[in-house]
Amino acid sequence: MATKARGKPTKARGKPTKARGKPTKARGKPTKARGEPTGVCVETGAKKVFASALEWPGWSRSGKTEQAALDALASYAPRYAVVPRMARIAFPARSADAIEVVERQQGSASTDFGIPAEIAKADARPTNAAEAKRLAALVTAAWALLDEVAATAPAELRKGPRGGGRDRDKMIGHVIEAEAAYARKLGIKHKPPAIDDIEAIEALREAIAAALSAPSEGSPLVPGGWPVRYAARRIAWHVLDHVWEMQDRSDTVG
Repeated sequence: MATKARGKPTKARGKPTKARGKPTKARGKPTKARGEPTGVCVETGAKKVFASALEWPGWSRSGKTEQAALDALASYAPRYAVVPRMARIAFPARSADAIEVVERQQGSASTDFGIPAEIAKADARPTNAAEAKRLAALVTAAWALLDEVAATAPAELRKGPRGGGRDRDKMIGHVIEAEAAYARKLGIKHKPPAIDDIEAIEALREAIAAALSAPSEGSPLVPGGWPVRYAARRIAWHVLDHVWEMQDRSDTVG
């Protein structure tokens, strides 16, 4: 069950966390949208199913069945489109109409807990320089969106249906702490920064973005770690899942 904040909600200290510089921009006009189907991997647990767009880190939703997960994924396309727009990467207008399941995986207890935890075979594909730069740009844009939403969200968020849910600062702290743990899967060891330690947060994000933006043969970067493609979609999923929760619970959906 989500932890409730005691007493008055914690006030944001200093300025909201900032993304590493500005979201990575493509030179000139945004890159053209691809006319290909949206390739999706489906991860099926005993109680929950995740559908994740393989080429669009962070565009991942869940449901009780495969069809429910795919429907949820399609319904979130307009909200996800903000991320590639911030990264100046063109997002196909009809991407939700051309979803194609290209891989299915058996989930685990983590899936049922609410985490897209399985590494897809497609995540082990090599990434060239352009693909790696694109992954890093999308993750960086997800961070920038988090900072933008957090800057206007109330300190005390509307409670969930069962009266639970983290308030804004606890949610930001949770995301940052998780990213410090995720970074270790890329061989990066940073202590989890405090939410007002802008320099430490930027250093952590810079290190993650540098790892994601380097061409890769598709293998995990460290023993027991993650391939960069999976790392990008796991990190961006966690950021955006809480961005959208923060928006929904502050009634400021954009």
